[in-house]
Amino acid sequence: MSSFYTSEELQTLGLKCFGENVFISRKASLYNTEHMEIGNNVRIDDFCFLSGKIKFGNYIHVSTHTSLIAGMYGIEMEDFSGFSSHCAAYAVSDDYSGESLTNPMCPIEYRSLSGGRILIKRHAIIGTGSVLLPGACIEEGAAIGAMSLVTKSVPPWSISMGVPCRVIKKRSRKLVELEKAFLNKNG
Repeated sequence: MSSFYTSEELQTLGLKCFGENVFISRKASLYNTEHMEIGNNVRIDDFCFLSGKIKFGNYIHVSTHTSLIAGMYGIEMEDFSGFSSHCAAYAVSDDYSGESLTNPMCPIEYRSLSGGRILIKRHAIIGTGSVLLPGACIEEGAAIGAMSLVTKSVPPWSISMGVPCRVIKKRSRKLVELEKAFLNKNG
């Protein structure tokens, strides 16, 4: 038995849609799959947790032990983007002020949820152990270093890291040329 669902098994997961060459680990947990759109050439590894309105482009990788908590605000990953292991992205959060109850076991009328869409643009990559909070946007080509906390937008083609995340230098754009060569060779 394969570690990943077959194409036939993927059809039974209730995904909104999925493309070709999709590998989702049998050990991943997916909730509210009717809101999930998955492009072509996508891999989701063991022990990942995905919940809510999630949209993946093409050539996406979500590494082991990563959690994507989208709710209805949404998390979108554009082509050639990825999460390293042990990352978390929260598009929705409870209010921690003490003015309301927290956690999903409390009725919604006693809770106060807030959030914002998370967008990981083309060629962006998130380093291991990093956390993205509601409304974060990782602009095109940006790289986030390990163990970083992203609370807002990160500029394109930058390398950022830290708690909170801050730009430390520019990132090379050579990978755009490599993408073109790869796509030209592989259709």
